[in-house]
Amino acid sequence: MNFIDKVRVFVAAGDGGDGCLSFKHEKYMEWGGPNGGDGGRGGDVWFEAASRLTTLMDLHFRPHVDAGRGGHGKGSHKHGADGDSVVVPVPVGTLVYRDGALVADLHKDGQRWRAGEGGRGGRGNWSFKTRLNNAPRLAEKGGPGEKAALDLELKLLADVGLVGFPNAGKSSFLARVSSARPKIAGYPFTTLSPNLGVAYHKHVSFVAADIPGLIEGASEGKGLGVKFLKHVERTRLLIHLVDPAGYMGAEPLEGIKTIENELKRFNPGLAAKPKLLVLNKMDLPGSDEVLGRLKKKRRDILAVSVATGAGVDAVLDRVIAELAKHDGPLHFTERTADDSVRRVEQGFVVENLGGGRYVLRGKFVERASAMLDVSLPEAINRYQHTLKRIGVDRALKKAGIRSGDRVRCGEFEFEWSDAPLKRLNQKRGDGRTRIGVGKK
Repeated sequence: MNFIDKVRVFVAAGDGGDGCLSFKHEKYMEWGGPNGGDGGRGGDVWFEAASRLTTLMDLHFRPHVDAGRGGHGKGSHKHGADGDSVVVPVPVGTLVYRDGALVADLHKDGQRWRAGEGGRGGRGNWSFKTRLNNAPRLAEKGGPGEKAALDLELKLLADVGLVGFPNAGKSSFLARVSSARPKIAGYPFTTLSPNLGVAYHKHVSFVAADIPGLIEGASEGKGLGVKFLKHVERTRLLIHLVDPAGYMGAEPLEGIKTIENELKRFNPGLAAKPKLLVLNKMDLPGSDEVLGRLKKKRRDILAVSVATGAGVDAVLDRVIAELAKHDGPLHFTERTADDSVRRVEQGFVVENLGGGRYVLRGKFVERASAMLDVSLPEAINRYQHTLKRIGVDRALKKAGIRSGDRVRCGEFEFEWSDAPLKRLNQKRGDGRTRIGVGKK
């Protein structure tokens, strides 16, 4: 199975259903009154962390996620059905980015985050009935569902990360201490993707991750390490496995410094993590001499033979002791955007494009424009008063708008007029609207 840890997905929540314009018609009942029902709410798109998944491969092949649309309202006060929501399972440890900013960190099994909010159902004319207007000819279209392009990145959650040069015995160590069976061979770069295994020692269990071999320059994009170094950022402890024969002509001590420098260059926080330095392959000739030289420089080094199992229990004793010292949550937060700023952003923005053309932006005004039914004069009248009430006309005048200029809001465009704003009379067809409207 391919290991995919980065993917771009396109989510589209369901649009709301349209409200119904309807009046009650029964024999011997001349004034039945409005009875148009509201449209149903559009379905949401949710991401849910699932421990059974270890890769984003499913989303890689199906990047488009769409929720169901709400049903339209009907006469006799019948409301439309809500659209079906969609729950997308993702691996635990998935980060979600929108426009480069981190918006969600799904680090717990079962944790949910709403990636797209369904559109509000349009109101039928029954909802607009008032004491002053008991027969409204007014209904709304369904609100648009939220659409977004999101970047998902997986950072595996593990207690222990195994790092080192290629062929240092990381996969063999994982296979020795857990039931994981990664590919093991006598040549470098056998491991092409991270492997996870659950180790159990003295009634204590922990998750270990085997990271593909690092080489010098991995933090700058060389080899496979740069692609997978991020997966050790969430670990609490690192085990640095060392081959006594060195790597590519480099002495073991020189190789230790190289790996530590690469971790520091990639993320200074990795260099500060607790680490166990372990010399592997002690069953090979000359390993004792290498251990003696290393202990003069690094007294904390441990010695094991993963092939025979010698010294492995001592390493596991140290592992559970270190994990007990540094007990805490595995996830971390790297927020790059202040969510509070988004919540208090300005309601709308007016932009002068020149040549008598203006753009009106804002979540509320764009939704109001999308839900406007331009075939209903009373709906246009209400839309005009809504814009005036929130100060859009003042903002447009301040931007220099003149009668006859065009204003675009989302997919809707209308012509500006300086004529006084008038309400429609109760008699149909004799009212006047202040703006000429039309589809973009």
